[in-house]
Amino acid sequence: MGIVAGLDSSPDFTRIVVCDTDTGAVLRQGYAPHPLEKTESGGRPSDVDPQAWLLSLGEAAGGGLLEGVQAIGVSAQQNALIALDTQGNTVRPAVVGGDKRAQVAAADLIDALGGRQAWAEAVGCVPQAAQPVTKLRWLARTDPDAAMRTAVLMQAHDWLVWQLLGRPVRRTTDRGGASGTGYWSAATGSYRTDFVELALGHQAMLPEVLGPSDAAGTTPEGLLISAGTGETMAAAFGLGIGLGDAVVSLGASGSVMAVHPEALVDSSGMITSLADATGMHLPVVTTLNAVRTLRGTAEMLGVPDLEGLSDLAMKSTPGSHGLVMLPYLEGERTPNLPHTAGTLTGLRREAMKPEHLARAAFEGMLCGLADALDVLRGRGVDVRRIFLLGAAAELPAVQSAAPALFGVQVVVPQPGDYAAIGAARQAAWTLGVSQGTLDPRNPPSWQGAPAQYLDPGEELAVGQAVRQQYVSVREQTHPGAFRV
Repeated sequence: MGIVAGLDSSPDFTRIVVCDTDTGAVLRQGYAPHPLEKTESGGRPSDVDPQAWLLSLGEAAGGGLLEGVQAIGVSAQQNALIALDTQGNTVRPAVVGGDKRAQVAAADLIDALGGRQAWAEAVGCVPQAAQPVTKLRWLARTDPDAAMRTAVLMQAHDWLVWQLLGRPVRRTTDRGGASGTGYWSAATGSYRTDFVELALGHQAMLPEVLGPSDAAGTTPEGLLISAGTGETMAAAFGLGIGLGDAVVSLGASGSVMAVHPEALVDSSGMITSLADATGMHLPVVTTLNAVRTLRGTAEMLGVPDLEGLSDLAMKSTPGSHGLVMLPYLEGERTPNLPHTAGTLTGLRREAMKPEHLARAAFEGMLCGLADALDVLRGRGVDVRRIFLLGAAAELPAVQSAAPALFGVQVVVPQPGDYAAIGAARQAAWTLGVSQGTLDPRNPPSWQGAPAQYLDPGEELAVGQAVRQQYVSVREQTHPGAFRV
């Protein structure tokens, strides 16, 4: 038996799991918050000294947590941009993944290359505010001195791996992390260095892209470090999803991703073509309105929390007595309606009850995500099972409606540190390859996550009727919204 560790550095904290290499069983774990000051509004800062991530890592690994560990995998927040000078020092604080200051820069880059289709064909995605390529354009416009001194570009997991290895001359990343930058193509497996120059104004050194089971190196203490990856790819790997599986994530916004053997080129820009942590591909479709739809409805109805909203919705019936909510409260990305608003239709006297509005909010949210699923299915992505993630996945109103609206079995894993587990699984794979016990093309088989399995059953026909009602209203309100 071997022992490996998976480290997940999220925007707020570091989690470490120590796992058995054969089964994936978690033997022990550590946790530490990031020592970050909140903004005046109480939110996360957009600029962070990456040394805070190292401090958190050291605290989480305290008390002999890593004793006996042979290899470490690193997962971290995606899209954080770390700009280094020629000596390897940061030229400014890291710009975190969720920062939205670069929205104007995204539009500039899209226009500079001739439109959304040109970007999708070149690198599998259209620039958005969060992506490193867009952050580079923002940096060049707002802090030209820092941009001029930028010589090396890294992301959070790249930088942490580099630090663990003692800051060697060689800098590395993985396919998953590279595929989200906006200047690396999952389809071709190569960088578009001209896009870096387009955004930053000059060239910069980019990390070497490692294969899924490659080692980034060995620490001065002799620990093997795997390639690392972004949180999305690590979580998918930790869950053990494969061909035929999709993951629907319920946050304030929503996302749908699925494993696919090929990189997808989507001229509409609705699909972001990422690479996964196994050598496959991970096309992702995002909606802007998921749990924020539920929270807005709860506030409007005077319900204190989402559990209360779910209880209220369960008093209604499928179809919400004819109420249909298009949940485009923040505009929408899928379909691409950035300036629209949400709508509520079907108001009749018998439908004007709190429980029906509550049910319409849940159905609208899930139908919006079903639209995102259909974008993938329409491009030939096989979806036979859906993993449903996020705290809202535990709500009875979600679990009762999701299987019938999605039309397939829904798996609700128990809450777990899946990104950290995915990082540990990658470390076990790299360790096994280095020892000659594992094939570099096949990751170790670990036990699946404990989960609930929900089937559409007899409710499938009812659910599909509800979905059709939603689609009909969407087409009447926004005709041709999904026409590419």
